[in-house]
Amino acid sequence: MPGLSDSRPVATLWQLAWRGARLSCLVYRDGEGYELRLESASTVIFTEPFDLQPRMMARTEALRASLKRRGWRDEPVANP
Repeated sequence: MPGLSDSRPVATLWQLAWRGARLSCLVYRDGEGYELRLESASTVIFTEPFDLQPRMMARTEALRASLKRRGWRDEPVANP
């Protein structure tokens, strides 16, 4: 798995913040397609293959909704 500095995301789906911490849901391009990553400022929490299909988008939105129920709040996505 590439490290955080090995590649740049092609899309940021959403960012959430809670008590000074931030989580980002990002899409990266890898050698075989796309990869979804949930990252904090210092750690990749999970990765999985990603295809641009409605079920994958629904999965990311379900994760976001679950985190928001636990106290996380939307954070504006910074443009590079």
